Amino acid sequence: MDKSKRPFLKSKRSFRRRLPPIQSGDRIDYRNMSLISRFISEQGKILSRRVNRLTLKQQRLITIAIKQARILSLLPFLNNEKQFERTESTARTTGLRTRNK
Repeated sequence: MDKSKRPFLKSKRSFRRRLPPIQSGDRIDYRNMSLISRFISEQGKILSRRVNRLTLKQQRLITIAIKQARILSLLPFLNNEKQFERTESTARTTGLRTRNK
């Protein structure tokens, strides 16, 4: 078979390996706010392990540290400032509906 006609072979692309988000010197601690805040979404949710690219042990330690920081009120439990910005267009009229016969 001719090598130039391989329909199912993927091209070998070179890719740059991403740096790990936590270096070996970083301490996963509830006081390390610069580290913890990287693993929280804008709404205040803890990001998943797939998104963070952490190991299972690191993700568990990050989750515990975030929860400790929340309890000690170093972090908010949720950040929902945009929820309360309702405009007048969303307000509904509460009049009675009449049925046409």
